Amino acid sequence: MSQARRATVFDLDDTLVDSGAAWSRVCGAFAARYGHVWRVEDHAALHGNGGWASYVAGLCGGAASAAEVVETCSAAMAAEGAAGRIAALPGALDLVREAERHGPVAVATASSRGYVEAVLRELGLLARLSAVVCAEDVTRGKPAPDAYLRAAAGLGLPPTCCVAVEDSAHGIRSAAAAGMSVLAVPRAGTRLPAEVARLAAFQAATATDALPLLGRLHTLRHTSPVSAPLTV
Repeated sequence: MSQARRATVFDLDDTLVDSGAAWSRVCGAFAARYGHVWRVEDHAALHGNGGWASYVAGLCGGAASAAEVVETCSAAMAAEGAAGRIAALPGALDLVREAERHGPVAVATASSRGYVEAVLRELGLLARLSAVVCAEDVTRGKPAPDAYLRAAAGLGLPPTCCVAVEDSAHGIRSAAAAGMSVLAVPRAGTRLPAEVARLAAFQAATATDALPLLGRLHTLRHTSPVSAPLTV
């Protein structure tokens, strides 16, 4: 009989907060300075991408560096968060409260700390988290497992004692590679590739639908893989 899972690690953007449109707007405005017209495929490329800044810099024809993208866009997003313009997704705060019933809670994100802390502080979550892992804390972004491994270390637990809640394919791959059980809550209107969906123990359409599934994951006391994710 294995040790029960006792912690939850959340992704931030499009998992806890509805920030995708704001990121697209901010990054699109940056790229527009260098003559790039923002496209639907650019919006999709940002989703769950640990290399988002390099992607945006690449749209600028070599005239801007990834570091410039991070500094400018993260500052703009931090201002959005501090002003209360980045809202929690429906049911997300209830999902955090459910996670707290089972143990400590952390966040592992590809975004920069200034923005992350501004949003979490505005939502009243920052002081409730036992660890916050941001882009600056790891060498490799998602889908590499580094962010989730760092979060588990910050919680003082092995990854196998953690449940990750993720929306993106990159994030799910990252958490699964770290050894965590994954609860997938894909962003509205997106469909996970079959090979990614198989990495998740459970899959839910919304944070509200995910609520009972998170409790189930925390009460499971076996480590045998789930043959097919349960979708609700």
